[in-house]
Amino acid sequence: MKSILKPLLMVAAMAMGISSVATLPAQATLELNVNKGNVEPMPIAIPDFQGGLGPQISEIVTADLKRSGLFAPIDKAAFVEKIANPDATPRFDDWKVINAQALVTGSVSKEADGRIRAQYRLWDIFGNQQLAGEQFFANDANQRRVAHIIADAIYEKITGEKGYFDTRVVFVDESGAKNARKKRLAIMDQDGANVRYLSDGRSIVLTPRFSPNRQEITYMSYESGQPKVYLLQIETGQRELVGNFPGMTFAPRFSPDGQKVIMSLLRDDGNSNIFAMDLRSRSTTRLTDSTAIDTSPSYSPDGSQIVFTSDRGGGSGRSQIYVMGADGSNPHRISFGDGVYSTPVWSPRGDLIAFTKQSGGEFQIGVMKTDGSGERILSSGFQQEGPTWAPNGRVLMFFRDSAGGPKLVSVDLTGRNEQQIPTSNYASDPAWSPLLE
Repeated sequence: MKSILKPLLMVAAMAMGISSVATLPAQATLELNVNKGNVEPMPIAIPDFQGGLGPQISEIVTADLKRSGLFAPIDKAAFVEKIANPDATPRFDDWKVINAQALVTGSVSKEADGRIRAQYRLWDIFGNQQLAGEQFFANDANQRRVAHIIADAIYEKITGEKGYFDTRVVFVDESGAKNARKKRLAIMDQDGANVRYLSDGRSIVLTPRFSPNRQEITYMSYESGQPKVYLLQIETGQRELVGNFPGMTFAPRFSPDGQKVIMSLLRDDGNSNIFAMDLRSRSTTRLTDSTAIDTSPSYSPDGSQIVFTSDRGGGSGRSQIYVMGADGSNPHRISFGDGVYSTPVWSPRGDLIAFTKQSGGEFQIGVMKTDGSGERILSSGFQQEGPTWAPNGRVLMFFRDSAGGPKLVSVDLTGRNEQQIPTSNYASDPAWSPLLE
């Protein structure tokens, strides 16, 4: 989907009389080092933006930053200065006294052509200076996107890394009695807003996954009586079968360039192997050829390697994590911990692999380095699985089944910032989109 937002970045900022960030003294720039083990959330003040839609926009910005776990928005009741003009230099001492390290001011107005214009300024309180200023235009239907983009800009300016707020999540919406559950494909903003259904629930659907460069998903459906892999164009609703293979197909994912779908195929002998299909030529390449169960493949972000699970190491159902070349070469085991590993997925940053692990009667969501070292468990629970990465590689989302049905949960890489994502029904199998364009 083409962006209908028009960020003017520093060109617009300079036109409004705002100094370029490049002219700021480097030593005075406000920074939050997210590469430290445990990061204390930064106190940040976000007064209501001026204008009719201003409070709604600033509320979404505040919620995004707070949910990241890296920012601690200050209660508005503590504010000393009341912002009357968001373009004016604030009284820095009034914000220092309440321990604010950063301040965000802004306004939202209506243009003559009906669009809204949202602008913000980010201030370094202890540096006594402005760090950034931008404005964006959008129609009313996309005001939430404006807020998410502003939150992303603030996140990136302070942490030095891309944000992840202007994204969507595709998932399986579950409703009805447990023994007759209706499962529909659904899509929403990453914060749970703007839910839209992509299927009617007449057939069971599982494991939707985003294309990295198009508004397209691949997923598994039982509409033919056995699982088959499909492609679906999100905006048009057009869909197609990904090859009419004999047997059952599972766990589809796109390659990083979006030109291939990788999946596992189950044969009549009970074994499953991993295949890749070129979506242009429709040619299929078999990547594993074993008598084991090889499944849940996921490409590295550069497309050169594939992580997957297999029980080829012995032991009934004792699947472990393996890595091989994208052509199927040199498969080697990287996990050696106690328990059963499943659903591995490579981080967009390329540095970690997330996984589900069953051990000691618990389901665990964890990460390990790409050679299998440094395993860390981020979350444990009765039944939880299916991690998916935010596009900046700093946050995971997964689903946890408790109190009658599954719900979506996010956790950051520290394991300390765990939050449930609001959905009106039960929800499972989340997949995070890339940043929207």
